[in-house]
Amino acid sequence: MNRLADSQSPYLLQHASNPVAWWPWGEAAMTEAERRDVPVFLSVGYSSCHWCHVMAHESFEDEAVAAYMNEHFVNVKVDREERPDVDAVYMEAVQAATGQGGWPMSVFMTPAGEPFYFGTYFPPEPRHGMPSFRQVLEGVHSAWTDRRAEVGEVAGKITRDLAERQLEHGDGGLPGEAELARALLGISREYDPESGWLGSGDTRFPPGMTIEFLLRHHARTESAGALEMAEGLCGAMARSSLFDQLGGGFHRYVLRQRPGGTLVPHFEKMLYDNALLCRVYAHLWRTTGSEQARRVALETADFMVRELRTAEGGFASALDADSEDGDGRHVEGAYYVWTPAQLREALGDRDAAFAAEYFGVTEEGTFEEGSSVLRLAPEGAGADPDRVARVRAALLAARGPRPHPGRDDKVVAAWNGLAIAALAETGAYFDRPDLVERATEAADLLVRVHMGAVARLDRTSKDGRPGGHAGVLEDYGDVAEGFLALAAVTGEGVWLEFAGFLLDIVLQHFTGEGGLLYDTADDAEQLIRRPQDPTDNATPAGWTAAAGALLSYAAHTGSEAHRTAAESALGVIKALGPRAPRFTSWGLAVAEALLDGPREVAVAGPVGGELHRTALLGTAPGAVVAAGETGGAEFPLLADRPMVGDAPTAYVCRHFVCDAPTTDAQELARSLGGG
Repeated sequence: MNRLADSQSPYLLQHASNPVAWWPWGEAAMTEAERRDVPVFLSVGYSSCHWCHVMAHESFEDEAVAAYMNEHFVNVKVDREERPDVDAVYMEAVQAATGQGGWPMSVFMTPAGEPFYFGTYFPPEPRHGMPSFRQVLEGVHSAWTDRRAEVGEVAGKITRDLAERQLEHGDGGLPGEAELARALLGISREYDPESGWLGSGDTRFPPGMTIEFLLRHHARTESAGALEMAEGLCGAMARSSLFDQLGGGFHRYVLRQRPGGTLVPHFEKMLYDNALLCRVYAHLWRTTGSEQARRVALETADFMVRELRTAEGGFASALDADSEDGDGRHVEGAYYVWTPAQLREALGDRDAAFAAEYFGVTEEGTFEEGSSVLRLAPEGAGADPDRVARVRAALLAARGPRPHPGRDDKVVAAWNGLAIAALAETGAYFDRPDLVERATEAADLLVRVHMGAVARLDRTSKDGRPGGHAGVLEDYGDVAEGFLALAAVTGEGVWLEFAGFLLDIVLQHFTGEGGLLYDTADDAEQLIRRPQDPTDNATPAGWTAAAGALLSYAAHTGSEAHRTAAESALGVIKALGPRAPRFTSWGLAVAEALLDGPREVAVAGPVGGELHRTALLGTAPGAVVAAGETGGAEFPLLADRPMVGDAPTAYVCRHFVCDAPTTDAQELARSLGGG
């Protein structure tokens, strides 16, 4: 066992028995490299990364390759999900140097952390114009030994270039109608109404944050085009193999393997995708009443609780793409794919023929080795829903005994914040108090373990023990978002208080001159560059996640400091949103809330009553809801807003200035319907 044996990270533990003498990230590894006068090889990945596993089997488990690595390098392994700051800084260098990025990320650098050679996956033998990993190792060692001055010059230049990069923040103004209209136009140009997907490439990622922007824009402006795109995108995903048609939940992405072929998934399932999409489908149902949206939201929520919930009440990070097939091989998708023969074994001939038509299972197969992914085939339209339900249940039961994909059990604060928001709202919308309870238990874990006694937020935990990695901006923003959603649903003001605590840390430690935000705190470990990225990736950017939570907290409390911080952060969306709307969608969604107020709803009356539920179902962008009968002891919005005539009463306000109170649920619904 190497130095990774004591790690909490399932990814690092996967490499603990490698013959490579891995070190965890830290000062000790850099000091060792300086003492030995050798470069550092940094390898960054995550547990459910397919190509990370491939490179590990091909190279890191090879005794000869490992011996060479140990002799000539100090080798450092990083779980990008534990240390997104390390990943972000060096991925920026990789992308600047090569024009692309990905995982595993492979970086060679000096003992001072200055990078000088980059790549991602390297094969064991030269392939498709790529050198083998052994050739790369030998080339870097030769350069370090024979051309040290040149290496130092390259490393210094790259480091200086990174440090001098300036974020485009525009003129600091707020995004307005013109910028949001241009962003909508940009999305519409990428939208294919025939397929229901964005973009024309072979790889399609789930655009949950873009759909949230579209729904909010429709709610505020009654844009038929925005709603049409949101419905089309959600429908395409729900029918495709991106969605697990038996067990619920979404895979990471789909790709078309050959021209005209079926879209097939990359089968890993991430907590963050499922949390974002669960919430989006719930919001689509809130807007349209779509039965499909209701079903997908609930099945995704149930998937998260059933397969990702940990013993401590949090939610695990991911399920692997790979698992063992019937022949003992570890292959991608084995748990999820079907052949006609497997359908017959599970269902009998008659139902198997129906299932093959309904789910698009063919004799030749749509995936690999004659197997097919499950999707809703056009031929199955109009099928008897009772028969569909019976067949799905039988197939799910038959799939159960298959070897399950591995699970990354670490709890990531940011992603749990997203899950809390999704489960709380889905539970409230569909009268599922069990989902609200699961959200509350996850929030309790974050307070007990991740916040603990240190008065700061730990990014990860495992088995109820904090991981010791400082939370980054997305952790503070997404956890605050989750707490605020939970406060709205439960009427428990303690969650508003905890959100305020986290957001005060954002103001004190993550905010720079002019309101610019940084991904790491001012007292966090200093890397070669302090990361700062306002663009969305698979999750909302920490920058815009924080902006959204700051805006909601200000609406709850009337705090000008938090509203000013939110507005300052949104200046970057004015500059970037019209040009790159798909990569700033969360910020655009927050901007929609800002333009709408956001509306503040105080419900003086019972939590869970008709007025409270009506308020939660309002579609006004980013509206905040406070409910209770305590006269404002926990929620500032409730102060001096009593019941009228002893009847539950709702107040709809902007900037704490309210319309006339109402005791009528239909009138409240009309006032929160957007526009």
